[in-house]
Amino acid sequence: MPLFPKPFLVGAVLSAGLAGPALGACRDVNHLGQDYIACTVDPAENDIRLYNKDQAGVPFRSFRALSLELRHREEYMLFAMNGGMYHDDLSPVGLHIEEGREQAPLNTNTGWGNFHLLPNGVFYIDGGKAGVMAADAYRDARIAPRFATQSGPMLVIDGALHPRFLPDSTSLKTRNGVGVTAAGEVVFAVSKRPVRFHDFATLFRDELDCPNALFLDGTISSLYAPDINRHDRLFPMGPMIAVVGKFPR
Repeated sequence: MPLFPKPFLVGAVLSAGLAGPALGACRDVNHLGQDYIACTVDPAENDIRLYNKDQAGVPFRSFRALSLELRHREEYMLFAMNGGMYHDDLSPVGLHIEEGREQAPLNTNTGWGNFHLLPNGVFYIDGGKAGVMAADAYRDARIAPRFATQSGPMLVIDGALHPRFLPDSTSLKTRNGVGVTAAGEVVFAVSKRPVRFHDFATLFRDELDCPNALFLDGTISSLYAPDINRHDRLFPMGPMIAVVGKFPR
C-alpha cells in the first residue's frame, strides 16, 4: 500500500520544483459497490498534527488558511482532512490536544447526534506512533499524547463493528474517518458518494485492515491531497488533521 515519502524525499521533490510528494499516498478503493479514496501515512516517517486555531486564537476554517500559517513557519502541508466534530463557533466538541496541550477536554457526556452514538473515540499521535481507541478506554489508559482529537462514533472496535450499525440502514451520507492498521499505519478514508455507517465501517475493517477506526464527520467531509489534485473548499472546518513537512534549508 502506498505511503507518504520520508521527509528527505519530499525535500528533494520540492527542490526539483514539483508540487506534490514523490510517491502517491492516496488510492481509489471500491467496497460493496461504493467508491472511496483511502490515504495511508506512516506516523514513524511523517509528522501528523492536529490544528484548530491560529496563534491569535482564531479558527483556521480552511485548508488554505492553515497552509499559509505553516508557510510562515517554513513548513508546508502535504495532506489534510477535517479532524473531528465541532460547535457553531468551530471549537471542538470533544478532546483536542495540540503539542501536548489540552485545548478541550474528553467529552463523555450523553446526548444526541453521531458524536454521542456511543462508544465514540479518540485518534492520537505521539512519538512516531498513532492509535484509535474508544473514549472510555483512552481515559482509562491515561495516555498523554502530543496530538489527539475526539469524534464519534467509533466505526471498528478491536475488530468488531459498532453495535448500532445496520446493514440495511437508509441513512446515507458522505463520510470520512481514520483508522490504524495492525502494522501501525494510519489510514484516512472518504466516500465519494453517500454511504451508510455499516458499509463505511466494513471498508476499514475488511479492505483497509484497521482493527480500530473512528468516524470523523459526514456532510462536511473535506480532503486536501495534492498528489491527486484534491483541495476541498466547500465548508468551514473546526479541527483539522494535517501531515506537515519542513522546507529544506
